[in-house]
Amino acid sequence: MSEFFLSEESEWKAKIQAWFEKYRLLLIAGLGGLFLLFGGFSFLSGVFEQPKVEILESGGGNEGVSGVEGDESKITVEVSGAVVKPGVYELLASDRVERLLIASGGLSATADREWVEKYVNRAAKLLDGQKIYIPAEGELSVVGGGSSSAGKLLGVQTGLININSATQSELEKLKGIGPARAAAIIENRPYAAIDELVSKKVIGKKLLDEIKEQITAP
Repeated sequence: MSEFFLSEESEWKAKIQAWFEKYRLLLIAGLGGLFLLFGGFSFLSGVFEQPKVEILESGGGNEGVSGVEGDESKITVEVSGAVVKPGVYELLASDRVERLLIASGGLSATADREWVEKYVNRAAKLLDGQKIYIPAEGELSVVGGGSSSAGKLLGVQTGLININSATQSELEKLKGIGPARAAAIIENRPYAAIDELVSKKVIGKKLLDEIKEQITAP
């Protein structure tokens, strides 16, 4: 009986082996096709998968953003006299006198540095259409006058309080100008001429007559 089962088992093994030998190539090709099909599906799903977009919120306005100054308004100012590259420059409305001096290459070798240190406020805010003149050493004495008269001849601010750039405390040094009027002068800037203090109803004509020799505006 056991011999019968052994014989039958051997016969089945032989049939299976023969069947495998007969269809081996088809089986290998079929398995290869399945692998290719699965790999192609995985590749296509990766291609057509929508990429994730991460939105980063800014932590505070324009901070950390390079070049936002491009949106800021521009002004045109002129610098002449004893600077390396005198001319007309387009700068940002928030720029200061120091920025204009840097743009023009700085003071030339002939500049009156003592005068500049005494009268030029490098931290003053620039105004559209403003002109700054830097005298050469000895130039003011040639013109023949003190710092005030030289300023009028050369178009520079010398010893006068500029109502467009003066601080609250500087304005309060003027006769008849207290904290309230000084604040009003600052609030109504800019001024093309000192007469605009009256036309803008910041001060009266009488007070302007009293201080007009002490103030200036581009």
